[in-house]
Amino acid sequence: MLQNLLSADFPRSRALVALLLLILCCLAFGPFLFDGTRAFTMMGMICIFIIVVASYDLMLGYTHIVSFAHTMFFGIGAYGVAMALGAHGSNFGAVFTGLALALLLTLVLSLLLGLLSLRVKAIFFALVTLAVAFAFLSLVNQLYAVTGGEDGLRVQVPRELGPAWRVSDAVLYGWSPGRFLGAWLAGDAGWVDAVRNAVFQVRLTGRVMMYYIVFGASVIVFLGLLRMVNSPFGSVLQAIRENEFRAQALGYRTVLYRTATVCFASLLACLAGALFALFNRYVNPENTLNFELMVFILLMCVIGGMGTLYGSVVGVVAFLLAQNYLQDVLRAIAVALPADSFVAALAAPERWLLWFGVLFVLSVYFFPAGIAGQLRLRAARRRSRRGGESCRRP
Repeated sequence: MLQNLLSADFPRSRALVALLLLILCCLAFGPFLFDGTRAFTMMGMICIFIIVVASYDLMLGYTHIVSFAHTMFFGIGAYGVAMALGAHGSNFGAVFTGLALALLLTLVLSLLLGLLSLRVKAIFFALVTLAVAFAFLSLVNQLYAVTGGEDGLRVQVPRELGPAWRVSDAVLYGWSPGRFLGAWLAGDAGWVDAVRNAVFQVRLTGRVMMYYIVFGASVIVFLGLLRMVNSPFGSVLQAIRENEFRAQALGYRTVLYRTATVCFASLLACLAGALFALFNRYVNPENTLNFELMVFILLMCVIGGMGTLYGSVVGVVAFLLAQNYLQDVLRAIAVALPADSFVAALAAPERWLLWFGVLFVLSVYFFPAGIAGQLRLRAARRRSRRGGESCRRP
């Protein structure tokens, strides 16, 4: 059963398996493990960006297509749903109408970009997609009456997906490891008080249901992509990545495969954008179309490990955790150090971008194939050493 679910593409590393299981458990039971709006929002963003980064890895890691227009399709999905809800009211009909129109526009634009690879390739294709993405961003900023310009649009989600709608009047209880650790380290409470302080209430609202819709969509998309890359279609994509000329010589129409890959990845990015609009309930060019977001997607893909899909999960979690909690870590370090020391000034929370860049450089240095890729390589080396030792034994 597990073999069919993972398409016989196992992580092949015990450390990676443990890491993925930890991430899965935290996301599956997140609302009952971590309290607070900040943690809840970050878990939803992790699920959404797993779809975005995994779909981008399908192009970059498996087919070696470098595109900077991925955020454009993400923004099309977000704005499509937001504009439909604003025009037709807060109902599921408007959600599906906006999503359908956004997917149709995404299919047309991605098809044109895919066919453009007939003329230009490699870095020239990347530059063209960059120009298209910037043109679309400028268009959204200028059409203030339709898109809200730089102010963006507030998304009026259906009542069933909002925090005011309760699935049930029952109150469930969650247990926060962070609260427990904080109370225990404070030393002013015993074990019983620490456990009691770690318990918090969870109401099953439409907001929680929306989170599990996003979580379910990310799991389905990930397993579907895993099936795709381990199918004959995925084998052709990897052949194109290694040597496109040889794949053409074997009779494969590589342009069709490249175009299909661009279209499919773009449609998934559009779906993720629609989920982002419903979950975040606010869209603007900065959080959907900005070039900085495209750089972040590329960094997540590189940190996790290109061409593994598992790396997209690890990369998204590592990146968003650092982005959301690095300032808190630096603040705790700065408080523990002498106030006037140079190290305390260097560890100030406002310098988090500096340390964020340092962490990225260190991750590339120690994990040149990405976290997931490097863990797989180390596990493969250990297995080969064991195999060599067993062969030498009489």
